[in-house]
Amino acid sequence: MTDESFDRDSWERRWDQVQREHSHQVAARPPSATLRSEVAGLPSGRALDAGCGHGAESLWLAGRGWQVTAVDFSRTALDLGRTLADAAGPVVADRITWVEGDLGRWTPEVGAFDLVSCLYVHVTGSVDELIRRLGAGVTPGGTLLLVGHQPVDPATGAPTAAAGQVQVSVADAVGALPTTDWEVVAAEDRPRAAARSGVDAVVRAVRRR
Repeated sequence: MTDESFDRDSWERRWDQVQREHSHQVAARPPSATLRSEVAGLPSGRALDAGCGHGAESLWLAGRGWQVTAVDFSRTALDLGRTLADAAGPVVADRITWVEGDLGRWTPEVGAFDLVSCLYVHVTGSVDELIRRLGAGVTPGGTLLLVGHQPVDPATGAPTAAAGQVQVSVADAVGALPTTDWEVVAAEDRPRAAARSGVDAVVRAVRRR
């Protein structure tokens, strides 16, 4: 699927505008509450933040001892992330490797990560293929965390901030993770904290082998 309104140049323009007009607000934005709740009990190791944006989650992970590979196709977003990491100090900054890569094609090293997190990524190809490709980067015993903002609020039928995008759904994720290889420990639609903003699909799975 190709959608010109969500292509690489479009996101680059969006991040450039954010950096020029809202950099302070973005810098103050907290990391995902879902990531924090789902990952808080895990021992630190090697993490992949796939579709990292400006790196709020990468910084949070690095601050808790994770060695993070942060991947995004927006160079502007990555530059902002590096700036925020430098401001956090060398202990955090030195734990993050920033990688410019398009998740439509970028492939992690097989079995390289104890945690692969992919939050709110607009998928331009096959959702199933993306999940399987990112999942291959998880080491046995490691965790795959997927979160997608659904484009329509099921309670109201109204479009959400993700309208027009294709993001991960619970059905997509569960269907792409064979039970021989994965134990799905969470798979549910969760209402977002802001009223009338829709739901998130949240899937957390542990690789068996």
